[in-house]
Amino acid sequence: MRLTVIGTGYLGAVHAACMADIGHDVLGVDVDAEKIRALAAGRPPFFEPGLDEVLARNVANGRLRFTTSLREAAVHADLHFVCVGTPQRPDSTAADLRHVDAVLDGLAPHLRDGSLIVGKSTVPVGTTDRLTARLAGLVAAGTTVEVAWNPEFLREGFAVQDTLRPDRLVAGVTSAYADAALRSVYAPMLAAHVPYISTDPATAELVKVAANSFLATKISFINAMAEVCDATGADVVTLADAIGHDTRIGRRFLSAGLGFGGGCLPKDIRAFTARADELGVGHAVSFLREVDEINLRQRRRAVAIARDLAGGELAGRRIAVLGATFKPDSDDVRDSPALAVAAAIHRAGAEVRVHDPEGTDNARAALPGPLYGTEVTDVCRDADVVLHLTEWAQYRALDPAALAAVVRAPRLLDARNALDADRWVAAGWDVRALGRPVPAPVPGLLPGSRLTIPQSVPADWTAPIEADVLSRAPK
Repeated sequence: MRLTVIGTGYLGAVHAACMADIGHDVLGVDVDAEKIRALAAGRPPFFEPGLDEVLARNVANGRLRFTTSLREAAVHADLHFVCVGTPQRPDSTAADLRHVDAVLDGLAPHLRDGSLIVGKSTVPVGTTDRLTARLAGLVAAGTTVEVAWNPEFLREGFAVQDTLRPDRLVAGVTSAYADAALRSVYAPMLAAHVPYISTDPATAELVKVAANSFLATKISFINAMAEVCDATGADVVTLADAIGHDTRIGRRFLSAGLGFGGGCLPKDIRAFTARADELGVGHAVSFLREVDEINLRQRRRAVAIARDLAGGELAGRRIAVLGATFKPDSDDVRDSPALAVAAAIHRAGAEVRVHDPEGTDNARAALPGPLYGTEVTDVCRDADVVLHLTEWAQYRALDPAALAAVVRAPRLLDARNALDADRWVAAGWDVRALGRPVPAPVPGLLPGSRLTIPQSVPADWTAPIEADVLSRAPK
């Protein structure tokens, strides 16, 4: 099939490359000419495992091309996937749909009769109906255009796999024609027995925000339990293992730590709450505000523990930060808990040094104050405290004895509960974690003592750390 993918950020670039890989003739569209040049040369403008091979292969075989022209897109195909960003509005927690509206406004004058616009971006419920009414006043007289919604469920670090082998496909349609078109697009997946759920647009729009809200709630639940564990001496990892054996609960997303971030979960739960308020049912999802607050509180807890490990004062201390991205296998630093903690410690007067395997350039652009290094040993040299903030595999493989030889004081906060604490303690480290007993006495913190953690949320922690200005940042 001939189709276009409009918006070539994280979602769009992956979708375009994968649609070409299953045999479609795809034209990717974006307003960013530099990004288009990179993609046309087979170079992804962000890090995503496996994307470079899929992109290069399909650019080379001619099934994937790129342009900045919406007119060219309308000439190329009658089926258009809209994959532009829907960030949080600067003046509220609601979703900003300016980019979606701009695509429709630019594309509408060129659309042929019978064109199908398929949204994949995460949007407030009711968006399909609003866009359908908007298009009616923009297209040429006598032109019939339909809008459908086909939400994405990508995990950064697994996006290629999730696109080519999804766990489900959801199509919000208003006609048999739109349903048949989407079934044709995804024919290889349907042949592999991927569940296909055909529904109305409102339900399809709700599926993504409901799923993200549930996952965010599960993460914040176990982090709330971590606070209780810190107050009682219990172990949140063992607790999560025990309750995770219940098949009604499950172990996934029950890993206590620094909490969630990135370009989806935080802004999606806030936008969902804002939309529910608009619909007069805000009380039904009011718990999501507490989910958001628990998540942000984990950042304050990490800063408080780092301060205590440093002897009660951060000013003048050298702090090594391992990890800047919001999760491993990504270079995305949008609303990154790791970078938020690094920023708070830097503002407290510490000398902060940061290492990340893939996100250094984006982190430096978003937070230029700290020093950034390419080697873990250099970042940790003469450090008073080491903070493990993003669970990259290479950090789990570190030799704690070798690292102890280069730091000023072997003190570690494992804010992701991902390191082997016993191994680090055996190598002479004082180790702290969120929701786990202190394995050995920590200077400045008596065993069994309780941290005093501020409960108010600093304003600059409730919003992403300037990362939306990065042209390279994935959607």
